[in-house]
Amino acid sequence: MLLSAEHLSKNYGMKQLLCDESFYLSEGEKIGIIGINGTGKSTLLRILAQQEEPDGGIVWMQPQSHIGFLPQNPPYDAALSVLEQVQQSMAIPEEFAPYEAKSMLGKLGITNWEQPMGTLSGGQRKRVALAAVLLRNNDILILDEPTNHLDSFMAEWLEDYLRRAKCGVIFITHDRYFLERVSNRIVELDRGRLYGYEGNYETYLALKAEREEMMLATERKRQAILKKELAWISRGARARTTKAKGRIERYETLKAQEAPPEKEQLELFTAASRLGKKTVELVDVSKQFGSCQVLSHFSYIIKRTDRIGIVGRNGIGKSTLLNLISGRLLPDEGEVICGSTVKIGYFSQESQELPLQERVIDFIRDINNRIETKEGTFTATQMLERFLFYPELQYAKIEALSGGEKRRLFLLSILVSAPNILLLDEPTNDLDIETLSILEDYLEGFAGAVLAVSHDRYFLDKMADFIFEVEEDGIITPYVGNYSDYRQKKPALPAAEKDEKEEKTEKKQPQKRARALKFSYHEQREYETIGQEVEALEAKVADVEAQMEAAFSDYAHLETLSAEKAALEEALQEKMERWLYLEELAEKIAAQNEKGGAE
Repeated sequence: MLLSAEHLSKNYGMKQLLCDESFYLSEGEKIGIIGINGTGKSTLLRILAQQEEPDGGIVWMQPQSHIGFLPQNPPYDAALSVLEQVQQSMAIPEEFAPYEAKSMLGKLGITNWEQPMGTLSGGQRKRVALAAVLLRNNDILILDEPTNHLDSFMAEWLEDYLRRAKCGVIFITHDRYFLERVSNRIVELDRGRLYGYEGNYETYLALKAEREEMMLATERKRQAILKKELAWISRGARARTTKAKGRIERYETLKAQEAPPEKEQLELFTAASRLGKKTVELVDVSKQFGSCQVLSHFSYIIKRTDRIGIVGRNGIGKSTLLNLISGRLLPDEGEVICGSTVKIGYFSQESQELPLQERVIDFIRDINNRIETKEGTFTATQMLERFLFYPELQYAKIEALSGGEKRRLFLLSILVSAPNILLLDEPTNDLDIETLSILEDYLEGFAGAVLAVSHDRYFLDKMADFIFEVEEDGIITPYVGNYSDYRQKKPALPAAEKDEKEEKTEKKQPQKRARALKFSYHEQREYETIGQEVEALEAKVADVEAQMEAAFSDYAHLETLSAEKAALEEALQEKMERWLYLEELAEKIAAQNEKGGAE
């Protein structure tokens, strides 16, 4: 047992998030926490990480254990560089190794280690915090939405990392493939209760359906007995005998039992404006920021029934494409032509449009107080109820909502405007799995075009008929099919892609049986010492820099030191590249050995 929490209770105002619940984590367990937005999943993680006190109950952790905790919105110092922030976040300073930190940051798409934290986006800051957590020698990892802001390749890498990790892991995620491949136990938080299911996400779905069916069967049986007993009592039964008294007591006991609560069901509606023949046309569009070409001579006519998923590494320009289509950005070259009937609904990544000081009900009323749908006409109040915003939440200020509730409200604000083209930028961030499933069903019947930037592979498999990959230098490559089809056609990671010459050479060579990976004797010796060699070179570079500061007026000496520093940095770069190669080889060998052991 690594961690236990017993008889936990937690209240926020009138909302009971935990009702005398217990939770346990054993060595090797990978537990996925799920539940609809606003139920208290993040609060539960903060309590387990001992970052927040419960109202009742105790949390116990194995003595001398280390917890790595990734909150939903990690704190940061805007004045620190990326590398300094990682170092500050390491609770045990001696565990910090700059070359390991740079390697981990690189795997998470952060390559400018000197960039100030204050200039990073929210997603980049989250990845810096994730790197700092993973670098520690943890016994327990507690991760709140670790896959948010990771592209699909990074998410696959994190899956492999956590599957191989020996520590216990507790995590919240909306990524159903991630849940399926990493978790070996699912815990659902529902109306203050914790329900545990052994197995991964697929097993959870089957076991949950069984549990709900059993609850409904028990309730049907209770109602049948109550009906029979009520008829007996109504005939004038008197408690003259012990037997009659017992029967009446059993009736009262059954009557006092609570029925299973009705399942809260988010209801999406089909409100859309008429879309004419002319939609949106991009004609030879290019866009550049400084020296970075994010879109190059791209032309496309959006069709009325398009379902397009947009993928690519972080920072490559996926959101820029949506901003050009919506008119928020103007192209440097070419033009974007919009039809007269086009009404775009843009579900942006940050939900920055929400007025935090405004009441929920007033915000929706200002957009549309009477919404015409195929199911009928609905008021703002009714629409909010269909989105699980009941009266106590409708009259609360938006700033009081949870992160997931804000995203759900933002989604409602887009849909009540009755768009006929939907642009979705990371729509799965902070939406619970149940809401995502309903959104996917809604998009199937949406009478207009949908373009979605997403790292959620399951969502793209359900939604997309085409995949647009945004690549280097602003090139967009289209693929027919959903995300799984795209990955079959492009199975290699971008960094490991081979050029055409290598591919042709491989085709000519006969297929050989794959040999087991292993270190040579010299590679093993090198791997054991290369970390110290990198640190020594970094120390020499720092020493030369200190000498340069001291000799700022001695130009001849400065020139000598500058040349020495350049040579040291070149040697350090070569050593870093060699270390990264050996580290990746070690990971592959470990994965191979683990797979062989399992077989």
